[in-house]
Amino acid sequence: MQMVWLPLFAAKVLGDVIVTVIDGAVRFLPLSEAKRRQWSRSICRNWLWLRRKINYRAFEQAVHNAFEDGMVWVFRKCRHLTPNTALLVILCAVLWLPISFGAATAMHAILLAKVTSWPAWMQLLHPLATVIAKSKLLVLPVYPAAWPQAKKHPLVQQVFKGYEIIKRVYVIRKVGLRYRQAEIAGIAAVERLERTVGLTAAVRWLREAHVAKHCRVEKPTQELRSFFARWSIKFSAEYYEAKERQASGVHHQTAASCER
Repeated sequence: MQMVWLPLFAAKVLGDVIVTVIDGAVRFLPLSEAKRRQWSRSICRNWLWLRRKINYRAFEQAVHNAFEDGMVWVFRKCRHLTPNTALLVILCAVLWLPISFGAATAMHAILLAKVTSWPAWMQLLHPLATVIAKSKLLVLPVYPAAWPQAKKHPLVQQVFKGYEIIKRVYVIRKVGLRYRQAEIAGIAAVERLERTVGLTAAVRWLREAHVAKHCRVEKPTQELRSFFARWSIKFSAEYYEAKERQASGVHHQTAASCER
């Protein structure tokens, strides 16, 4: 996405140059002054409208809408799957992760090894290998979309029951209890240390310095929050079901108004 702004910027500059040349050529046409001004204004007005469309934000929004429409289709299809089919779909999606990675890596390696013996046009297959590697992102919606049906499968139900049985084992419950007690004691010790006179500011400074140095955590800027707000893709069946109901309600209202 970040690489797209350069072609868009080049298209804007090229368009500005072309419009300037056309506007200059119009002045040499055998037309009246009023007609020449009308043509010049029309060309500039149309170019300004088109220039607003050649926008990174508009391109970003179009790609986002395409992703969301694709996910709507995936959720709609997976909603009607049987538990067996849904579980099979999830297993295929899981298997595709190593398959796509291995296939793309093998293609890159073979193309680099045969760079001197194979024709030069064969190196154009590198983008194809990259697309295969990135195709793993396209199967991400499959997991939340097929899971509501897949969890009804008897095998998945047995796994849930086994997990509940393991949770009720005395040793597991004891370990969980000790972990929670240690966590509470650690938080209480840190808070007591911070309340000690003269150490509050020092402890807070050390904590912030440690987080900034080792965890690379910074306060999100307004631009970062705006980016995630634009690119937040919902991975829940409820979100797309509500969206589909909303679209259906708008369609029914439009049809009713047309009938009136």
